[in-house]
Amino acid sequence: MQLRNKTVCIIGGSGFIGRALVEKLARAGARITVLTRNAVRSKNLKPVGDVGQITVMSGDALQDDDLGRAIQSADYVVNLVGIFHPSGKQNFENAQAELPQRIAKIAEQAEVTKIVQISAIGSDLNAASTYYRTKAEGERSLLRFAPNSTILRPSIVFGPGDGFFDRFARMAMIAPALPLLAGGNTKFQPVYVGDVAESIIYCLSNSQTDGQIYELGGPSIYSFKELLVYTLSAIGKKRALIPVPIFAMQVPAAMASILPNPPITRDQLRMLDTDNIVNENMLDITSFGITPQPIEAHVPNYLSCYRQGGIFASS
Repeated sequence: MQLRNKTVCIIGGSGFIGRALVEKLARAGARITVLTRNAVRSKNLKPVGDVGQITVMSGDALQDDDLGRAIQSADYVVNLVGIFHPSGKQNFENAQAELPQRIAKIAEQAEVTKIVQISAIGSDLNAASTYYRTKAEGERSLLRFAPNSTILRPSIVFGPGDGFFDRFARMAMIAPALPLLAGGNTKFQPVYVGDVAESIIYCLSNSQTDGQIYELGGPSIYSFKELLVYTLSAIGKKRALIPVPIFAMQVPAAMASILPNPPITRDQLRMLDTDNIVNENMLDITSFGITPQPIEAHVPNYLSCYRQGGIFASS
């Protein structure tokens, strides 16, 4: 099954994963509709494809009219919506638990062939974290109303402009020390954004993925501390790494929650209580014939802007 001349609607497609996915879909010859809150701010997506290949629509995914307008002519739908903290009208319940079901119902009316949803490793109906719990609720409702959908659960996703390596590199430019939250012991399995995008495209194109849940991780597992050490090495900086127990961050995280974009929330602290690695009993990225790329293949390149001498710095 090929995607050439097929229309793929991406809900929440202006973000980090969305940008990578739009580029790969454009190369595959698909027509692409992106629903985002502000089409003007996302106009940089359009030059990725040919003239008329990419349509960026302003709309609110929480409104059925906007969802219907975006999905009505789609052959496939990809849901990338996910939040780490409530903002405005968006909260965990409506953005993560309820939205997948609404997408499924509208997609059924539009005779959409397939839905792929990005979830997260750690999703569990009994999780202490509201983020993980509502992600699991969204998975369950999507598969109930659109049983041929596919769920992808990545570990932390890395690539240019990511929310981990890039974020801590920027922090290291101004801070004398970096915090080892939860003692730096939580384990992660970083997966490259391009590999996540390729996984989505594979699932759209292959019916054997219908109704399945896959966990996506890279080739190596690291502790939080090891990832910070690697980040500092990549940018050529020396910073103290200070262990900070979760209980010591509860009050600062609660205070930070009033900010529009808090650096840490109490729910994220709960997430750090659980390792974020692929369960050996789950289907994984190798099911798609993808050999996941290591952090060494990309992170030093896009963090070079933080290193003295940039890309010309000696290794």
